[in-house]
Amino acid sequence: MYRYDEFDHAFVAERVEQFRGQVARRVAGELTEDEFKPLRLMNGLYLQLHAYMLRVAIPYGTLSAKQMRKLAHIARTYDRGYGHFTTRQNIQYNWPRLEDVPAILNELASVEMHAIQTSGNCIRNTTADPLAGVAADEIDDPRVYAEIIRQWSTLHPEFSFLPRKFKIAVTGSPNDRAVTRGHDIGLRMHRDLAGNPGFEVMVGGGQGRTPIMAKTIRNFLPVDHLLSYLEAVLRVYNQLGRRDNIYKARIKILVQSEGTDTFAQMVEAEWQAIKDNALDLPKEERDRIKAYFGPPGYDDLAGDCPELNLALDLSLAANPRFAAWVEANVQDHKQPGYAIATISLKPHGGIPGDASADQMDAVAALSEKFSFGEIRVSYKQNLILPDVPKLGLLALWRALDGLDLATANAGRISDIIACPGLDYCNLANARSIPIAQRISERFTDLAREKDIGEISLNISGCINACAHHHVANIGVLGVNKGGTEYYQVTLGGVADENARVGAIIGPAFDEWQIAGAVEDIVDVYLRQRQTNEKFIETYQRVGPQPFKEKLYGTDRARQAS
Repeated sequence: MYRYDEFDHAFVAERVEQFRGQVARRVAGELTEDEFKPLRLMNGLYLQLHAYMLRVAIPYGTLSAKQMRKLAHIARTYDRGYGHFTTRQNIQYNWPRLEDVPAILNELASVEMHAIQTSGNCIRNTTADPLAGVAADEIDDPRVYAEIIRQWSTLHPEFSFLPRKFKIAVTGSPNDRAVTRGHDIGLRMHRDLAGNPGFEVMVGGGQGRTPIMAKTIRNFLPVDHLLSYLEAVLRVYNQLGRRDNIYKARIKILVQSEGTDTFAQMVEAEWQAIKDNALDLPKEERDRIKAYFGPPGYDDLAGDCPELNLALDLSLAANPRFAAWVEANVQDHKQPGYAIATISLKPHGGIPGDASADQMDAVAALSEKFSFGEIRVSYKQNLILPDVPKLGLLALWRALDGLDLATANAGRISDIIACPGLDYCNLANARSIPIAQRISERFTDLAREKDIGEISLNISGCINACAHHHVANIGVLGVNKGGTEYYQVTLGGVADENARVGAIIGPAFDEWQIAGAVEDIVDVYLRQRQTNEKFIETYQRVGPQPFKEKLYGTDRARQAS
């Protein structure tokens, strides 16, 4: 993991003290809420329906055990005993007292964490593939480049007051596990014909009320030029992005209005003017940062060792629940003898993405015992132990099972992504949490979930789409009609390297109908699928009509079409 240098420590400490004074002035009545708003947003503090909410950055989704324990301590001491992990690899605390926020920020600074640029019209926390450094298909570790972007973008004098918030995602693999096309800038690594690593640069993605997938404006950018090219993109956006209309201020609207080719030409012209200056880091500095992300001290565990494989096979055969968890929640590792284990924060009937302070403490301890003290946070609102010896999987599963963290549902129908919705957020039109709970309770049979197979289901409580419902196989959007909550369904969204936006299937359902509607959608898939066909493959083959007919009846389905 990257470690703060003297500048980092001094900068974060100064920022905490600065905000401490601002909070004191607000509490004393010397600042109005309107005057205080831009100051708190610069420190990740929102005012929601019932209380302030503090959003803490987890850069590129990587945590140490020490940091996780600190997050647990904050939840227990300053909040209501839990935290909420988000699709942007952040953690949110929903109930801090304003007077306590400077103390929380000081606690975070003690473990090299902060809440800077987790809100406001600036470059937000850069997200990355949660399997960075351990995935077998990886070309290079994206955390290195995410850290470089973090250092470049933090309080950037030119880009601290952009037309709108700005989000960047990085993956070091051609297989996208960071939803790069759903971001303002997406960076996906490839190799050129000579084998050199570089990035495909995609610009203009975003969801919200105008969902658009980012367009490729450069097929291959050598890593040496990463910062200067990002600078060029941001300069064009900062100059031409609309500031007169919040709904048309995102870069996706600029790319759409100018056209992808024209926008790419403007960026290229800007880049040619600046690319030879001192923007890019010298190789020795990149190597210095890269050294922080070197592999841990793996034991020599031969992946094809008969004794190792036999021991694991015997454990799987003897314990069906353990076998089900391994099948759903464990992935291959590039290091022989190791595995990647997903810790589901989606117990059936639970609140997606929430973890109690006790659970966070326990995960920290398990990471030290089984995964070199490292934890990852995925955009799917789960935790990941990236470096688990295969022979430790059974003991890890037993420990997780006792913590209600061993649900075998990663990538399945109850692995629901959901925003806090109207239970907390003042932007929401409808509740997300109880809908997610009701739907997941319909699919508590793990054998049935296994039969349904790989599928994504995301629920957003408003058009801002914080839960990425647009790119889910089954997307659910909460809307308000005459004071009543309804839920609109989209089908066919995809969040990987072939990302696409789902299509609205028809009229919305009320809060008591939506869980049954999801079940009907799944039933249609099970009847229509061919051998080994995933939900999205069946949907793409048969189209929406069979689903509409089941949901609305034949006549209404024709009308909806």
